[in-house]
Amino acid sequence: MNWESKRVLVTGSAGVIGRVLVDLLAQQGAEILSVDKKSDATIEPEVIYIQADLAREVPPQLREFDPHVVMHLAAEFERTSEEPGYWKVSFENNPLLSNKILRALENTTSLEAYIFASSYLIYDPSLYTDTSGKYSLREEDRVSPRNMVGVGKYYSEKEISFVSNTGNKFRSVLPRIYRVYGRGSRDVISRWVRSAIRGEPIQVYGRSNQFDYVFADDVAKGLVRLAEAQDASGVVNLATGTARSIEDVISVLERLFSDLTIQYIDRNLPVESSEADMSRFKQFTGWCPDTSLVDGIREVVKYERERIG
Repeated sequence: MNWESKRVLVTGSAGVIGRVLVDLLAQQGAEILSVDKKSDATIEPEVIYIQADLAREVPPQLREFDPHVVMHLAAEFERTSEEPGYWKVSFENNPLLSNKILRALENTTSLEAYIFASSYLIYDPSLYTDTSGKYSLREEDRVSPRNMVGVGKYYSEKEISFVSNTGNKFRSVLPRIYRVYGRGSRDVISRWVRSAIRGEPIQVYGRSNQFDYVFADDVAKGLVRLAEAQDASGVVNLATGTARSIEDVISVLERLFSDLTIQYIDRNLPVESSEADMSRFKQFTGWCPDTSLVDGIREVVKYERERIG
């Protein structure tokens, strides 16, 4: 794909993945319209930036921009536990927001590819919780959304697929992303790093869990590669393909912080042991996310030290 000839809409551009994605696309020479409800002073001058809450109103500039490629990342997450009123927040910022973007772009003429950042939380949790060993999730595995995020993502997947097949015939790619961590994120690794820098104890829940941690920079690269792969379509896992335990993460942090204090807290919650089967992604792109857990956490530590001071 020649990005220099492409107009790309990026929603959720101020997020941990979005910031990296915008930079990657800008380096490739794409014309970018980035949208987020948060202000973002890091956006490069050549990137068009709109601060807008897409769950409330879609600015007319999105339709006028007439994108060739949509990178839809805007979403609202609560992974571990969802507060009583979260169902309203999730609906507004996940399926409703996605629906509004589709409506805004319904009659555009240039749309070629719609990349929607989905989630592995769509898969049936009985496949990968309270099981012996790690379970490698495949795209054809059973679906039974684990929480409201999974429900919203699954609905949007179906809606985008339907519109892409019955409307303007654009290519829809639905990467189901796993446990993202990165610079400036709200993920648990970043929270632990911030606590360690401040000399505070880190609180560890569910030490037996194993997750497929994927560095945000690699997710951004993966999204670009899926957009470039003309035969890529439908659901595609996006992670590393290897589950790492909570203890693995703690081991890395102990190497980086000699005075680390850990508080282990036991909770009666299902134990997760999930990883992504990356065969389909590799088939499309010829690549797999390759930032090691050690190198990724080092990047987070460097970022947070500079930010916190």
